[in-house]
Amino acid sequence: MNKRYQKLKNFVKTSLLGGLGVIFPAALLLVVFSWVFQWVGGIIEPLTRIIVAKSNMQEILANILVIGAIIAACFFIGIFVKTRLGRYIHILVEKLLGRWIPGYKFSTNTFQQFFGERSTTYSAVALVKPFGNETLMTGFITDEHPDGSCSIFVPTGPNPTSGNIFHLPSSCVYRVDIPVEEAMKSVIACGAGSEALMQSRHELNEIKPKGAK
Repeated sequence: MNKRYQKLKNFVKTSLLGGLGVIFPAALLLVVFSWVFQWVGGIIEPLTRIIVAKSNMQEILANILVIGAIIAACFFIGIFVKTRLGRYIHILVEKLLGRWIPGYKFSTNTFQQFFGERSTTYSAVALVKPFGNETLMTGFITDEHPDGSCSIFVPTGPNPTSGNIFHLPSSCVYRVDIPVEEAMKSVIACGAGSEALMQSRHELNEIKPKGAK
């Protein structure tokens, strides 16, 4: 009797946990998608109001139409900037925005590095100990100095365009053999997907001074 009860208990428990394991991620994805859709809908609300007022279209259909139009516009702008005139205008606009908007160039570079559109300005990915204890932080090596110390940019998740700059000795910096884009994705995901980052850590592969053998 006890064995049957235990089997039934285990069956119910594993089935329930298995069901939750399937439903919870799907529900979480729906919640995130709903939040993103509402956020985007709030931004494009002035356009959707115009469409609804002139065509009597339902608001959700108007939102989808506007989002589709924005995606199409991005696609055609991407084609245009590949032309000679488009490249010239793009460079001119970037220079103007870079002067007027603080952090614009850094944000643009980070976005393009994440999508692999521009070569990275970081020489390597590293795990660093900025506080001298066992706390490890994901960082990107921006410069190496003759005395062996390094300048490290440690971004804050989920926004990698902001963070802190640390100048650390080699004993606090450990190279990680993964692409910058992959490490950047883990930062944007607030640490999710950091398994490769931790497995690739080489504690003995400390950064050496330039010219050292």
